[in-house]
Amino acid sequence: MPDAANQRLNRFRTTPNLLTLSRICLVPLLVAAILDNHYALGFGLFVAAGFTDLLDGLLARLLKQYTMLGQYLDPVADKLLLSTLFLVLTYKELIPARVTAMVIGRDVGILLVAAILYAAAGRREFRPSLVGKGSTLAQLAAVAAVLVHQLTPAHWVVIVEQWAFWVTMALAIASGLQYAWIAARRVGANGNGANGHGGK
Repeated sequence: MPDAANQRLNRFRTTPNLLTLSRICLVPLLVAAILDNHYALGFGLFVAAGFTDLLDGLLARLLKQYTMLGQYLDPVADKLLLSTLFLVLTYKELIPARVTAMVIGRDVGILLVAAILYAAAGRREFRPSLVGKGSTLAQLAAVAAVLVHQLTPAHWVVIVEQWAFWVTMALAIASGLQYAWIAARRVGANGNGANGHGGK
């Protein structure tokens, strides 16, 4: 039993996982900074969170510290960070409600798709698509642009912010439809296989 407990603890102690956990810990600090109108601090914390996201993946590859915990924890940290920021910035009337509705709706849809795949096909993994990664990048750009806009009224920042909103909504819809299509194909393939009509 002690060995099993140590193994579970060691999964948390890997450098990439510690960085991911630190990103989760930054979320309440970010929320507090934005609610108190400390946008410079909020932008700094947001950049720090993005840096941990970049660094944990890089270190996982370099140090070969891949864990199943890390594979689940990293996307959860990303979703928690972005979804929370979109909700808070919408509350502050800095992001249109329709943009946040698209983002949250997409995330809820992905969770439903993952649940359907697990229930119907027993698949635990659900790798992000290229469109899905693009959607996440657009969300990051939108949040960054909003925070920068609070620090400077420069015209180019306003333009970037508006474009980021439109791209975020477009990619949220596109990636949501793509994930639904992937789920339908996999569930259909699994059903055909179960009925004896599957391939090799």
